[in-house]
Amino acid sequence: MTEFHVLIPCAGNGSRAGTVQPKQYQWLAGQPMVMHTLQALAQVPGLASGWVIVSPGDDFAWPKAQWPDRFRLTDCGGASRAESVFNGLSAMLAAGVGPDDWVLVHDAARCLVQPAEVLALVLACSDDAVGGLLALPLPDTLKTQRPASEPARVESTVPRAGKWLAQTPQMFRLGALYAALAEVASTGFAGITDEASAMERLGLSPLLVAGSAQNFKVTYPADFALAEAILRSRT
Repeated sequence: MTEFHVLIPCAGNGSRAGTVQPKQYQWLAGQPMVMHTLQALAQVPGLASGWVIVSPGDDFAWPKAQWPDRFRLTDCGGASRAESVFNGLSAMLAAGVGPDDWVLVHDAARCLVQPAEVLALVLACSDDAVGGLLALPLPDTLKTQRPASEPARVESTVPRAGKWLAQTPQMFRLGALYAALAEVASTGFAGITDEASAMERLGLSPLLVAGSAQNFKVTYPADFALAEAILRSRT
């Protein structure tokens, strides 16, 4: 029987967030942001294990009292998100996780994800030949920028029909995702912006599962206040 696991790359420095320490470790609504992420994922029914991929030498003081069962820290993070995911998948395979098991890769900074959304992804993808990801149909008008314009100016308007904003988790068979990333490892994972893009490179078409607008990635300084307000509204 196949199982499903989550992998959380947690080795980034969050340079756009404007924080002194990596943004996933910033205090938010009473605890480090990443702990909200782990605790939400730990509530998904049937989860077999969770793998938190940190940088070698990571010295963050992880709060033991709130640490969820079945989750482990693995210090094999890389220089990029894709490298951290690839190294994490390698660690999972080396530990005996089956290549046919499902792995759900989720951003540490998407701390507002809710268990029901993740479960909806699992149910939608569990019988799918490829796997899939949470995403949102693009709600806004999309513009392209005129090249080399300063200040930035519009070049054109892009039709938004059929356009989706990719979120996480992104759910694929462990062995298939590992193989897809292995093919581009020698290039430094050039062109790989998320797990779905690695699968698309092989000609596969991941399933799009509608997510929630609240499942945004905390990226810029103003995002922290919004995330804090949403988290506190849930208590």
